[in-house]
Amino acid sequence: MNIVLFRDSQVRVMENTVTNAEKYFGQFCSLLAAYTRKTAGLRDKADQLVKQLIDFANTENAELRATLRNFAEDLAKVQDYRQAQVERLETKVVNPLKLYGMQIKQTRAEIKKFKQVRNNEIKQLEKLEKLRQKSPSDRQMIAETCMQRASVDASRTTHQLEEAVDAFQKQKLKDLQKIFLDFVTIEMVFHAKAVEVYSRAWKALDNYDLERDLEDFRAKMRGVYGHYDAQPPTDTTPSAAVLWSLPVQSDQSTTRSQRREEEANEDDSAEEDPVEDLKGQGRDSIDRMRIFQVEQ
Repeated sequence: MNIVLFRDSQVRVMENTVTNAEKYFGQFCSLLAAYTRKTAGLRDKADQLVKQLIDFANTENAELRATLRNFAEDLAKVQDYRQAQVERLETKVVNPLKLYGMQIKQTRAEIKKFKQVRNNEIKQLEKLEKLRQKSPSDRQMIAETCMQRASVDASRTTHQLEEAVDAFQKQKLKDLQKIFLDFVTIEMVFHAKAVEVYSRAWKALDNYDLERDLEDFRAKMRGVYGHYDAQPPTDTTPSAAVLWSLPVQSDQSTTRSQRREEEANEDDSAEEDPVEDLKGQGRDSIDRMRIFQVEQ
């Protein structure tokens, strides 16, 4: 009976080992699959950011445009590394955890088979105890023979189950170590590459010449709106050359009118005095204009 109790304790240890592996490996698989999906989502959002950066850069001056384009290229390169990270996580981390469910099912089937053998052994022990109480020698011998056979079967099955569970535990530990080593390696490779690219991007952004960009912007702004300021103010006052040319023109016109009047007065001498008066008035007006211009 002590052997049966010992085998019961063995089965409980084996069952707990398989149950814990099934529970926690399933949780690891779910969480790491979600982690991989979130990483892929981060990659997609970064790709959208790259597109927006390029679109915005095309609207800016040359200095900022070149800086933003270089930054967008570096950010896109990081997303290429992130894509490789996602693919490696799926291949080396998530898929092995998914396949682990089959090994757990096989180990559970072997434990169930062992339980059936153990139950048969317990039944034979119970029969033997009952026959011993009744004391028929022939039946007791038969029961002992059946009991020995059941014990042998149980011992053989126990040994097989111990080997199976031991192999399961060994494989579980090796797989757990490899899966998380691969996980850490994938993350280290990605972050090392990302730090290298981000360092270059940081230097490019830090070397951005803001003052030069502002000068280009101001020059562009003056080029667009400066022609309004370049117009000279409107002045309705005539220039000195125009003012001094006016008396000369008046003298020339007066001379021409005098000649016409003289030709006309050769036939009409009676009107000589009024003409002389008009000529005097014309000269008086010209003299007044010259005096007025000089005073100005």
